Amino acid sequence: MIFPSNRVRIMVATKPVDFRKGHDGLAALVSSVLRKDPFTGTVFVFRSRRADRLKLLYWDGTSLVMAYKRLEDARFTWPAIKDGIMALNHAQFEALFAGLDWRRVKALETRPPAAAE
Repeated sequence: MIFPSNRVRIMVATKPVDFRKGHDGLAALVSSVLRKDPFTGTVFVFRSRRADRLKLLYWDGTSLVMAYKRLEDARFTWPAIKDGIMALNHAQFEALFAGLDWRRVKALETRPPAAAE
């Protein structure tokens, strides 16, 4: 998948949204409902009511990018439906996007080396 670096923040809207919304509608939702700035480079993930579709929205520095994915014979694993957002790390997002259970993914904590050998 074409995706910004793994250092980007990923926020999941936990409440289903109207999937007729496009770039501008989702950006307005991020601003007014989630109280976040859609133009910071954060990736916002939205779910459909049936949990078989998702939309991504992020600002790449020049424009809003929206991606859409639909699972044919399965459903995405989503957090409990409630108002608000939650953060996912990059590994959890990759699992979610692949249709896997992201709750079982733990990212390794790594630090840069103190000195090069």
